[in-house]
Amino acid sequence: MNAGNTNEWQRATAQRLTGRLLRQTHAAGTLSSLRPEGRLQRVVGLTLEVVGIRLPIGARVVVDTADGHGLDAEVVGFAGERTYLMPTGEMRGLMPQARVHPQSGRGEIVAGDALLGRVLDAEGLPIDGRGRLKADMHAPLDATPINPLARAPVVTPLDVGVRAINALLTVGRGQRLGLFAGTGVGKSTLLGMMTRFTQADVVVVGLIGERGREVREFLDKSLGAEGLARAVVVATPADRSPLLRMRAAYTATAIAEHFRDRGRHVLLLMDSLTRFAQACREIGLAVGEPPTTRGYPPSVFARMPGLVERAGNGRDGQGSITAFYTVLTEGDDLQDPIADAARGILDGHIVLSRAIADAGLYPAIDIEASISRVMQDVVGEDHLQKARSLRSLFAAYQHNRDLINIGAYQRGADPKVDAALERWPRIEEFLKQPVREAAGFNDSRKRLDALLA
Repeated sequence: MNAGNTNEWQRATAQRLTGRLLRQTHAAGTLSSLRPEGRLQRVVGLTLEVVGIRLPIGARVVVDTADGHGLDAEVVGFAGERTYLMPTGEMRGLMPQARVHPQSGRGEIVAGDALLGRVLDAEGLPIDGRGRLKADMHAPLDATPINPLARAPVVTPLDVGVRAINALLTVGRGQRLGLFAGTGVGKSTLLGMMTRFTQADVVVVGLIGERGREVREFLDKSLGAEGLARAVVVATPADRSPLLRMRAAYTATAIAEHFRDRGRHVLLLMDSLTRFAQACREIGLAVGEPPTTRGYPPSVFARMPGLVERAGNGRDGQGSITAFYTVLTEGDDLQDPIADAARGILDGHIVLSRAIADAGLYPAIDIEASISRVMQDVVGEDHLQKARSLRSLFAAYQHNRDLINIGAYQRGADPKVDAALERWPRIEEFLKQPVREAAGFNDSRKRLDALLA
């Protein structure tokens, strides 16, 4: 690594940190002098328009309500003398000219080993009924980005316990992948398998914008007591405000960063990146951003890489964050703008196919359409060639499946299709895997060797 580039990066980072500390100190010391209270002027959809306060983006406030409890909100924009707020709860009891009180928030969450086995909300507060968190450490929601030249390279394979992935789409420790799937093809089941079987010190699960019912089902059925013991779950269902759904993704990432910076190897599972993007879209449209790509404003495509780039390997000597982000493909359309953008910022993608699921093959991984961009860096040449051979046989069979099923294919017409036909029952058996059965990396490699022998 070039020493000049590193020094320049360190100086720039130090300047940003110094500027941020000065701004925070200035804001904390002069908050009362910047008009301590504002007045609520108008409510438009999910946006509150306030006059009389001057606060930066991300500042938190409390709006007085008729019942006296107050409504928490966050500054999401401004125009002239008007400041736009987004509430974190239901807008009950709001009154015209209600007072708006700035709050002193440091943008941090509780962190530490006390989080293991707990279920948290978007604010990092427990929702599992097991009492308060007994932790004396904190993690910032907006950590300073790591110099890309200082990150440790991805060179070590990671055992995720799923045979098709270990053998054909090998994951590297510190890699970031997308799990592309429509509804009802086994996405949550596959996430649960990786949560239980992956060789990681800590598992952080972000359930963003999912149905409330699915949160309990994931904890009880997919994760289980054994998986939860080494996991931290951040759950923010679909009925929460877009601000909380967006913040939950940052909370899960901040927790993963905290463990990584202390030398732990972390598996981050975020379900889903699409719901995060939709929450960002709701906020952007509410403050007047123009919809540019199928209803998504530009800020969505700026926030996504900012979130994803926080995962990955840490500096040399630190831990790692291996991240899986689920991407919902509406109508199984892989050209959806969020899916298309995700493919460009991730280190690979695993596609779950409805046709394969309908054929009863689980996990329904379409190995032809999936790719791991770091596989060639973490496995040997022999493993890589055999994985390519099996992918070629799989593709040959799938492309001629209709002809084979109706008996129109004649053996001898294509040697590759003949080889795929001969091995297809064993290929199906290789790709199938029971939900409660782990397939280790070495065992997956041996099964691949035997299949192609």
